[in-house]
Amino acid sequence: MSNKDVKLTIDSVEVTAPQGTTVFQAARSAGIDIPHLCYEPELDLSPTAACRLCVVEVEGAAAPPASCACPVVEGMVVRTDSEALREIRQTVIELLLSDHPHDCATCDEFGQCKLEHYAYALGIREKCEAADPVAVRCEPDAPMMGYDRSKCILCGRCVAVCQNMQEVGAVDFQGRGFGTEIGIPPGVSREDSECEMCGNCIAVCPTGAVAGRRTVGIRGAAKVRTTCCYCGVGCQLDLNVRDGRVVGVTTTSDNPVNGKWLCVKGRFGYEFIDHPDRLTTPLIRRNGQLEPATWDEALGYVASRLTEIKAANGPDAIGLISSSRCTNEENYLVGKLARAAIGTNNVDQCARTCHAPTVAGLAISFGSGAMTNSIGEIPDADVLFVIGSNTTEAHPIVGLKIKQAVRNGATLIVADPRKIWLTNIANIHLPIHPGTDLALINGMAHVILSEGLANAEFIKSRTEGFEEFAKIVEQWPPERAAEVCGVPAEDIRRAAREYARADRGAIFYTLGITEHTCGTYNVMGLANLTLLTGHVGKESSGVNPLRGQNNVQGACDMGALPDVLPGYQKVAVEENRRKFEDAWNVTLSNTPGMTITDMLEAAYDENLKALYIMGEDPVMSEAHAGFVREALGRLDLLVVQEIFLNETAKIADVVLPASCFAEKDGTFTNTERRVQRIRKAVEAPGEAREDWKILVDLMNRLGYPADYSSPAEIWSEFASLSPIFAGINYSRIEKVGLQWPCPSLDHPGTKFLHSGRFTRGLGKFSVVEHSSPSEVTDNDYPLVLSTGRTLYHYNVGTMTRRVHGLDKKSPENYVEINPRDLEKLGGQDGRMLRVTTRRGSIVARAVATRKIRPGMVWMPMHFAESSANELTVDAYDNITRTAEFKVAAARVEVAW
Repeated sequence: MSNKDVKLTIDSVEVTAPQGTTVFQAARSAGIDIPHLCYEPELDLSPTAACRLCVVEVEGAAAPPASCACPVVEGMVVRTDSEALREIRQTVIELLLSDHPHDCATCDEFGQCKLEHYAYALGIREKCEAADPVAVRCEPDAPMMGYDRSKCILCGRCVAVCQNMQEVGAVDFQGRGFGTEIGIPPGVSREDSECEMCGNCIAVCPTGAVAGRRTVGIRGAAKVRTTCCYCGVGCQLDLNVRDGRVVGVTTTSDNPVNGKWLCVKGRFGYEFIDHPDRLTTPLIRRNGQLEPATWDEALGYVASRLTEIKAANGPDAIGLISSSRCTNEENYLVGKLARAAIGTNNVDQCARTCHAPTVAGLAISFGSGAMTNSIGEIPDADVLFVIGSNTTEAHPIVGLKIKQAVRNGATLIVADPRKIWLTNIANIHLPIHPGTDLALINGMAHVILSEGLANAEFIKSRTEGFEEFAKIVEQWPPERAAEVCGVPAEDIRRAAREYARADRGAIFYTLGITEHTCGTYNVMGLANLTLLTGHVGKESSGVNPLRGQNNVQGACDMGALPDVLPGYQKVAVEENRRKFEDAWNVTLSNTPGMTITDMLEAAYDENLKALYIMGEDPVMSEAHAGFVREALGRLDLLVVQEIFLNETAKIADVVLPASCFAEKDGTFTNTERRVQRIRKAVEAPGEAREDWKILVDLMNRLGYPADYSSPAEIWSEFASLSPIFAGINYSRIEKVGLQWPCPSLDHPGTKFLHSGRFTRGLGKFSVVEHSSPSEVTDNDYPLVLSTGRTLYHYNVGTMTRRVHGLDKKSPENYVEINPRDLEKLGGQDGRMLRVTTRRGSIVARAVATRKIRPGMVWMPMHFAESSANELTVDAYDNITRTAEFKVAAARVEVAW
């Protein structure tokens, strides 16, 4: 027992608890359950002690205290159950039931309602003396959720979640006495309020007073545990299934990633699963039109055309694009289809569009291109440096962890050209000019070195290349960095000092760092900061890229990349090839293949003849969409395997209807390297097939024998060939996923990387300097355009645009513009603006906001009818060929 531990007795059981723990928490740690309604144990917040159901008896106390608000004291003797306590609790429940509907048998929450549970447990059988009845009121204009006052017991859990955890404050207590209710501000619809529709109030509501619209009137649904299909956080959730249809999503606390919490997409973004636009039959283009075909016709045609093209032009005239939305097992098979069945290394996926610079940059610096630490470590960090990441919108659950860290006393530094939400709670906001990240990073490094804040012992024992790095950084004093990046020199100094002096300093970034022509160098620059300070190889620190799609980490792990085999084993290394040649019974090419960027350019030059795309939409996702359409139009064969007829599928020669995440088994790997299960909950519509079955069928038709009975069998083959995954199998991740590296079946997985030793041995300092974006403003294009994602949509919008509530909340494209710039144009907030770059022009609605600095505009990427990628520049990172989506020169005019 430490000096800060306290011993007490609860129900004759001796319990040891940390000082400051409440009696409720101490009892729970000992497996003793105390009835409670207003207190939510998973909320890291002060209790309200409002319901008085959790009162306990404490020897020597004048009256029973609420255990949720009573701190433990050395020698305290507590009783949680007695006749007197039962009478108090019975009275509490009777009062709550007095104006509560007595319709338990027909209520949607039957069997799950905590009020019902405690009424039964306390033996309350008689109907209580009723107060004035509470009228049922559900908000009529809430597209995804509603509030039923008649079921509400005013426990305040939803208010606590919204105000203190989400820190949004959309709901509060309103009215007095029997007229009290929980609500949004009067006169404002939920849709137009500050409510983000996360539904975390639903997760904590004990009586079902707050509920999802689609779940009302549906009870007894089966629950299938799976992994969310949106961002890379990898939230665990239960798909609620009734009559072969997903009718809702619920959560439980028994997972280390998200607990009960979800964002709006995770909670309500499931309607696309049974949307009428789903592809249900194969399509072949005949006489210029896509027409229905049988599977035998479609796959037979694809196989024969690929065989012909290979015979005439060689295997490298064929390319394959795999999918970050598909499972690990399916990504593994795409790589095998490319390398074993066709004979080419031309395989890539959407990491090329987003985090390829992460994979390359961190591999150069550390030897491993992945997030170094775990999501669960974030609340314990001392300093968080968030750069190029709108975390609360792109990765909302990580955003919750950052908010929790700040409540715990952490210092938050945010570097972003816009005033994103996190700047509201940041200690330091560094509003850099777009594309000047390295100037800021090197300026911070200069301060750390010049003021003696570097970790000399760590540099000496665990790194190399320091001298060359120091020479470059010496040339970047804060004043010079300030001239380039636009951040005051003193703020650069403050940020550098805070980060360097932390015990546990953690860096978080996303595409604001990677989607530049210097994206890989930006990543290496951030790695330099961790090597300089020693903030890597320990808990709550490191460099933490937040991956954008549900399985973009896994797609890379599986070898859906042109230069590596599964498990990041270089294709150019003979020993690696020999291992896979023996397992796959083929001879493999030793020449690294083409990236997506290379493939599109080769298609435009008519050197690439065929392209097979699984689960991606390059017309929407790649820069300079006009060029992409032209390039794809020059192919002899374009095959798209998809769940919807997306913009790329519309111009395909063959379209193969696939299954979504809810219609198949497999695994996803989240941003923290955690391999987690997905499980089949419903059948795919019509004749749509699971993607892995389509790939196996095609391999066999191409003359390469493939025979798998399940995704588990595919995973086993992959793990047997990939040492860092060898210890992971389906039985070990049945309940909770494991983080790689996990080299053996008795290995617990790796919570954080590089403890004691980097994957490459010594961490490598890199010499990287600022370079200007590929396009700069001029008189014709005087504004800087940047693009990104929003809370309510996901990447190219294929799925979320088909969820009614999400699309109603964010129905059209828009352009954020500073009011000063809008006034110069003669425009007004809400008017339609025409945004033009050297590549194209689109129209979007003006959103006047001071979140945007003058001289800059920002647009989301989700809207096919007004696609921001018609405008983005096809200039690329010099190492990974990732496009510069974050900076383009633009002109804005009033359209109408």
